[in-house]
This record gives sequence, C-alpha cells and structure tokens, in this order.
Amino acid sequence: MSLLIHFRCSATETDGSMVQLTLPRNSTVKSGKVWNSPQSSGRWKEFRIYRWSPDDGENPRIDIYWLDQDQCGPMVLDGLIKIKNEIDQTLTFRRSCREGICGSCSMNIDGTNTLACLKAIDDVKGAIKIYPLPHMQVIKDLVPDMTHFYAQHRSIEPWLKTETPTPPTEWKQSRDDREKLDGLYECILCACCSASCPSYWWNSDRYLGPAILLQAYRWINDSRDEATGERLDNIEDPFRLYRCHTILNCTQACPKGLNPAKAIAELKKLMVERRV
Repeated sequence: MSLLIHFRCSATETDGSMVQLTLPRNSTVKSGKVWNSPQSSGRWKEFRIYRWSPDDGENPRIDIYWLDQDQCGPMVLDGLIKIKNEIDQTLTFRRSCREGICGSCSMNIDGTNTLACLKAIDDVKGAIKIYPLPHMQVIKDLVPDMTHFYAQHRSIEPWLKTETPTPPTEWKQSRDDREKLDGLYECILCACCSASCPSYWWNSDRYLGPAILLQAYRWINDSRDEATGERLDNIEDPFRLYRCHTILNCTQACPKGLNPAKAIAELKKLMVERRV
C-alpha cells in the first residue's frame, strides 16, 4: 500500500504495451530529526511520524519522537497532542472530539487506517508509525485534502427527500423501519474505509467509494424518503457503483465496526430487483 499520497505520477506510453512512470523529485521519504531521546527511566515509546510541508520545498521525511508513557495519555492521539504541545509545535494533524465521533483524526497508524483517538498506544508493538490516509493529496504532515471526498458526499444528496406535504409535527417511522438504519447512520465520514480501497485509489475521480455508497444506501433504505428511484439512477454507473470488487478492505478498516461492503452489495441487489 502506497502511503506517499501527495505525489502524482505522469504516465507516458512508450509502445503499445509499456507505460513509463516519471516520479517527481520528492517521491522518496528521507530520515528526519530525532526529538526528545530517552534521558531517564520510564516507559518510553517511539513515534515515527510522516512530515511534509508544501512551504519549504523539501522532501518528505520521517521524524522520530520519544514519549514517556507514564507522562502521557493512553491513546495515540494523546501522544500526538503531547508532541505538539511540548516538543514540536510545527507538527500538523486534525482532531476534535477525542471520542471517536467526529472522524477528524483519521490517519494510517501501524499500517491500518483508523482514528488516533481510538487507537491505544499499547496496542502497537514497537515503534508507532504514523502516516496520513493513503492515496489522498496531503495538505501538510498528517492532514489529507478531503475536498473531493466531501464533494462526493454532497453528490448523493444526503438529506430526506419527499413529495408529500410535510406533517405538522414530524415524519413518523415504525420501530422496525428505524432498525433498518442501524449500521448505516453511525458512519462518521472519517474516510478510513475509502482510503483503504484499491478501487478507490485508482478510480476516485469517478468511483464514489465505500463511505459514500454506504451513505447513499442509508437514505435509500430510509422508509421516510420518497426518492428511491432517483437515488438509484444517480449511482447506476459503471464507475460510481460498480468499481467495487468486494475486496472487503473497507469493512476491515472501519473504526466504527460498520460494513460498507454489505451496503454496496445491497445497492447492487436493488439495481437488479428494479429491472425484474
């Protein structure tokens, strides 16, 4: 899995079957600075963090930070906050709720896309290797550019669409119909699943990806919504939906324990059923 995601390769055909890839100068990661080396007894943990700034013109690098776990909270996000507050204020990452609700601190930790606030330091053996989400443009350090991801989310119109007059109080829903949304509404749009999907890596310009397709199914599966046909028309496309090849990386990566692959399978099933 490629983690150097803010670099672009230009492909040029040299004959009928060969493609030559030209990598930019800053396509490799170099060793960086070592911060706060262990000076005394304690439970010291090594953090190896991807660093890159668009402002200095330098290659990306891996900086090493040492933290005493006895002086730090239990989660990887606690370590990152301590590093930024007390060791290196230039370290850049996103975070907000610290409760696994907002999805802001999604990143690749120890080779897995997850939320830093839910990943315990003790769960990682040896050095903790931290990179931004793979195959997304990097703004700086651990901050990926989510602009395209959010635009895809807007494209599925993630709100209730109805034609009947709005009721005076609320749109009522049976208990059984409400339960059909379990495993769908909990998605926090952290993009961990989409950034783990090879189909999304290579076709993100047209393929919606597992996170957005799960959101699409959430609204199609809502008994109060009256635009099912329109929503299915919107995603029925060789790329927008059918680039999913059931690799299941998305389900494995979801930090909320959801199953985007199942939601995508249900969407494909609905596509078949409406033709029968």
